[in-house]
Amino acid sequence: MYNEAAQELLSFIKSSPTPFHAVWNISGMLEKEGFERLKEGSVWDIRPGGKYYVTRNGSSILAFKTGTQIENYSFHITASHSDSPTFKLKENAQIDVKGKYTVLNTEGYGGMICSTWFDRPLSLAGRVIVKEGSSLVSRLLNIDRDLLMIPSLAIHMNREVNEKQSLNKQKDMLPVYSGKTMDADALKNLVANELRVEAEQIYGTDLFLYNRAEPSVWGADGEFISSPRLDDLECAYASLEGFLRGENRESVSVYACFDNEEVGSHTKQGAASTFLSDALTRMNAALGKSPEDLSRALASSFMLSCDNAHAVHPNYPEKTDVCNCVYMNEGIVVKSHAGQKYTSDAVSIALFKMICEKAGVPVQFFANRSDMNGGSTLGNIAMSQVSVNTVDIGLAQLAMHSSYETAGIRDADYLIRAVETFYNSHICETEPGVYEIRDDSIRKKEGRGHVL
Repeated sequence: MYNEAAQELLSFIKSSPTPFHAVWNISGMLEKEGFERLKEGSVWDIRPGGKYYVTRNGSSILAFKTGTQIENYSFHITASHSDSPTFKLKENAQIDVKGKYTVLNTEGYGGMICSTWFDRPLSLAGRVIVKEGSSLVSRLLNIDRDLLMIPSLAIHMNREVNEKQSLNKQKDMLPVYSGKTMDADALKNLVANELRVEAEQIYGTDLFLYNRAEPSVWGADGEFISSPRLDDLECAYASLEGFLRGENRESVSVYACFDNEEVGSHTKQGAASTFLSDALTRMNAALGKSPEDLSRALASSFMLSCDNAHAVHPNYPEKTDVCNCVYMNEGIVVKSHAGQKYTSDAVSIALFKMICEKAGVPVQFFANRSDMNGGSTLGNIAMSQVSVNTVDIGLAQLAMHSSYETAGIRDADYLIRAVETFYNSHICETEPGVYEIRDDSIRKKEGRGHVL
């Protein structure tokens, strides 16, 4: 059944073709809930019980809600990412082919499955820097029509296409823009017309290809959803919904969505940047707290690193671990790795299991085969700047890094409920090795919580 959470998720993804659009949409959702925008270059006025957010580069965002009883507070954090593998448009992008075609010069962003970009309608979206008077203004662009396509080479000219194929991003993956030679400024003029400015006003662009395919619900019982950019906008959206629904008087609730996870996170707006640590330090100071208070708060804080996980593929079940393999629609995935590509350990896993028990949400466990290298995520990268107890979680999906990915229709709702419960809880280490999870209802009725 097409549930409300899945419907709203797919609507969010459709309106978020790039990280810039995702952060714009997240900002709008926060402002509707009364969040106040802060600027990194201005003084922060933060009060107990307040709601705030701040962006960096227009493609990463942090939001936080401060409790009203924060004498001995901690941070409750979720982290996800706004970017997905795609192709970025180069400067001077138009290439003439024999006077009969114009193709666009692109380069790969992240580890995409190249073959999934063939023979489907594409377009361009991103941000454009426009000169307005003496100012440079960042404008969002989405050319909302079928504009480009990367055609496959016919099997008659590549007889080994079904046996073996090696794709060269500079040769094989360039999208066709026109069936004629275009003027040198044709693409720039198109962008200018879309933004209703003069071409001479355009001073810079960050433009990306995106898949125009509509999200879909399918399967014998409508149990699957497919869409571009499920990794990681599914987690970005679901953790945001849980964040907006949750509330805790003794904690500072933090929502983080970083850009550039797909290329390593080592940018000014990535998880390896100072964005999170800068914000937490400034929050602490604006609330009148000392550096000692910040260190104490971090020591008792907890993070959910939210990034999707690999479901068992029905045609390749041997690619996953025998015991720690996961399925769509069967709950939130906890990811572990002995080499620390994932941050989960006994403590963080146990705490998250207890949170899911309280939320009534199923949990399953993922590990890579021991003889195969898997991917990594942003949790351990963020911990290089802010060290807190962290568990790596996600939602099971197929075709990760395809231009059109598949997930379970029920799982986004599971994550929303678990994240809401997480933000409604207060997690503390009452003594070394003893952890307690409390929530408002338990405090009011019994004055105590669950002990681990």
